[in-house]
Amino acid sequence: MATLLRAALRPLRPPLGRRGPAADVPLRGARHGAGLLYPEHIPTSPLQKMLLAAGSAGMALYNPYRHDMVAVLGETTGLLALKVLRDQMKRDPEGAQILQERPRILLSTLDLDKLRSLPEGSLGQEYLRFLDVNRVSPDTRAPTRFVDDEELAYVIQRYREVHDVLHTLLGMPTNMLGEIVVKWFEAVQTGLPMCLLGALFGPIRLRAQSLQVLVSELIPWAVQSGRRAPCTLNLYYEQRWEQPLRALREELGITEPPVLIRALA
Repeated sequence: MATLLRAALRPLRPPLGRRGPAADVPLRGARHGAGLLYPEHIPTSPLQKMLLAAGSAGMALYNPYRHDMVAVLGETTGLLALKVLRDQMKRDPEGAQILQERPRILLSTLDLDKLRSLPEGSLGQEYLRFLDVNRVSPDTRAPTRFVDDEELAYVIQRYREVHDVLHTLLGMPTNMLGEIVVKWFEAVQTGLPMCLLGALFGPIRLRAQSLQVLVSELIPWAVQSGRRAPCTLNLYYEQRWEQPLRALREELGITEPPVLIRALA
């Protein structure tokens, strides 16, 4: 178990501007050594998954910014939800294409110059603006390790890599309040226990004013948006960068957030 915990705590991908060797490796069905289904795979028993889930849940609750622990929690508790998401993707033409082609959202796959040249208000330009304003990189998402199914491993990796696109769609910053709102949307959309845990327990760290706005306005909006929108994992964002963000929101039934929250959290 100590070995598993050390593996879970290994550093994530390099920061903006530096790419590690795993960044360009797609999740595919080839074997990578005895019992390994993909490059970063660590096979675990049900008991080991339970212990990892308990430990990562405690760490994630203590420090919500421990994204490595949030990732472990998602992988060790999300099997049933991931199967449902995978089946939803297979039934949708765009989602099935994603499962077949396995696109990745990484610095090595993004054409940043092209995104910058897109029209004002396009999804691609707004996504790039989100990355710049919030000083985040798509390469900081943890690689999947503890999912014992190669296809489901890709599904949760895709979920992580489109997380910042959801921030862009919802107009949410990366402060605590913004992250909680996105977690409510994701909980409704994905059914992942990790999302529900973050949505329910994240608010305990908010100030009274932010908590009041969250409960009275932002949670109802996020839940309604999550229920109204089709599965956002079925969107091939890489083929939609030129689409106006406003048009995509209308397609998904996502309205503007009821309040501007950057100064609240």
